[in-house]
Amino acid sequence: MKKKSLVVIVLTLIVLLTGCTKYLQDDNKKRVINEKTGQAITSNILCLPESKELKEIYESNKENLDVDYDKLSHCKDFKPSDISYNKSLLEVLFVKPLAWLIIKIGLLVKNYGLAVMILGVIIRLILMPFTKKSMMQSENMKKAQPELQAIQKKYGNDKEKTVQMSQEMMLVYKKYGINPAGGCLVSFIQLPILLAFLEAINRVPAIFEGSLLSLQLGTSPSVGIKNGNFLYIIIIVLIIASTYFSYKNTMSSTSSGEGQEKQMKMMMIFMIVFISIASLSLPTALALYWIVSNLFMIIQNIIIKKTMKKDEPKGKVITKKAKR
Repeated sequence: MKKKSLVVIVLTLIVLLTGCTKYLQDDNKKRVINEKTGQAITSNILCLPESKELKEIYESNKENLDVDYDKLSHCKDFKPSDISYNKSLLEVLFVKPLAWLIIKIGLLVKNYGLAVMILGVIIRLILMPFTKKSMMQSENMKKAQPELQAIQKKYGNDKEKTVQMSQEMMLVYKKYGINPAGGCLVSFIQLPILLAFLEAINRVPAIFEGSLLSLQLGTSPSVGIKNGNFLYIIIIVLIIASTYFSYKNTMSSTSSGEGQEKQMKMMMIFMIVFISIASLSLPTALALYWIVSNLFMIIQNIIIKKTMKKDEPKGKVITKKAKR
């Protein structure tokens, strides 16, 4: 079952991950860089740039763009039904709707950095029922572990009785209301959303031209620090800290055995190192989304845990009364 789920996820991602950001190249096949922000210029933008510098860059490189520049609308007038490049699922289902939402919220609050953060909270609120269900599944899995381990011990490595062992384990899953594939749902949904945020930021000039405080939204922390703005160091620290506490919080609620706990610790260390390195080169707008999303998840998990602890004794009392 795990193998089938993994195959489905991989195939879905292959379908989704078509038509990502393309970068503008000059006649020598080198990426065109915005000298002011250090950002590589996106070739397949969804709407027109607003700043004078970017307009000059795009207008002087029209023939090298992956889009008909003259058919683009202003970002404030952008609609999800506007120009399409290859009609990939990622673009149609996630990128363009997210880009439109960021633009509309940004126009409302007068800042695209705030818009990205607000939308991050909204998405987390939408995913909250799935997150709660996933945590409840994890708690039920902990309760089911003794029975599952007993079944595994009973059959050992007897390959001839693999089907029988699987059937008995499925009965245990059913008894505790566990869906083996259910715990992956939230993680699976988050990946295309994260990629879509990155695409929306890269492909909407109004977003990557914007700023929050003195942070350029399209600029990566490494470029920002190189240009002398050490406020970007705080962004990197917040990314690392929020990722660590988010994974630690999740690990404490999903670990169901010593072996699994070691695996999750290794995964947490890998993800923190990977995200810390990646954060140096990703747009600051995406970093803001990641930080807010992690902070919301930490608070959400604490609240859900407290709610589950309050509900547990009540369930026990009802069961005792029912027996009498």
